[in-house]
Parts: sequence; C-alpha cells; structure tokens
Amino acid sequence: MTVSRPSLYLDVLLDYTEWERDQWHPWLAQQGPDVLKVAPGPHGDGRFAAVGELIRHIFSAEKRYVERLAGLALTDTSLLPTGDVDALFRFGRQSRKDLRALIAEFPPERWDTPEEHTILKRTLRLTPKKIVVHTLMHEIRHWAQIATILRLHGLKGDFHDFLFSPVMGEP
Repeated sequence: MTVSRPSLYLDVLLDYTEWERDQWHPWLAQQGPDVLKVAPGPHGDGRFAAVGELIRHIFSAEKRYVERLAGLALTDTSLLPTGDVDALFRFGRQSRKDLRALIAEFPPERWDTPEEHTILKRTLRLTPKKIVVHTLMHEIRHWAQIATILRLHGLKGDFHDFLFSPVMGEP
C-alpha cells in the first residue's frame, strides 16, 4: 500500500521532538556551559566525548538526512561549536525548519520508493518515509541517552515522558 505522506504519526513525532528541544534548551542553558562537557563515561560507545557533541550529532543527522533526500551536498557540521547551547539549538531550529519544508514539498510519489543512500560507508536501499521516521526516532533515542548521562553525573533534568507532554492533548 502506498501512502503519499506519512501524516499523523509523523506529525506526532515532529511535535514531540520539538517539545523535547523546547524542554532541553532552557534547562541546559540554565546549567551553564560545563553541562555540555559532561562525558558519557566508560560505557560510552566512543563516538562522542561529551553531551555537546551528542547534541550536535542529533541536529547534524537531521540536517544531513534532509540534504540526502533533497539531493544536496552534505553539510560539514564539525565546526559547529559543541560548547555553546544557543548555537547548537539555533542550528537545530534551522535543521527542523529544513525538515518540515522537505516534508511539505516532497513529491508524494517518492515517499514509498526505495532509493540508494550511502550512510556510514554502507549502501542501503531506503524509502524517504523510513529515513524521515528514523531521523525523528534517532533524536528521541539520543535525548534519552543524554538524560541518562546527565543523571549519572548528578544532574536530574525535567520529566520528558511522552505521556506527560502536551502532544496529542494535555496529560
């Protein structure tokens, strides 16, 4: 069955991840710049040395998936400062604006058509719908990792459970 645009659930994931960002940005800013330097510790996967790098990764992945689907060159985000909360979230607002524009303008006949994409040196055949859903789930997973890392360092943030979010109605 072909669907022109994954609507309801895609909108829910977009709204939830935007709510998450709206919770994290002021909380992280309130903690001060050292919060972005918190390391994942000995059980990290080795890809990210600090929370700021993981946040940059969330927003960079979104940016690059949009660029892949639009057939654009991939942005090098390595120069985006990982120690500046406002700069990170400014970049995140732009990547989300780009994602929303892509979704609105994407040709309906392409949503369910597999395309080849090289990601992490692997070539995969993926539908644009799967890439967009992955992008949003990827973000949710990483915010949970950030919450755990910070909690393990004694920094208890706000409650981010979907059930207590305003998405799909007030709790």
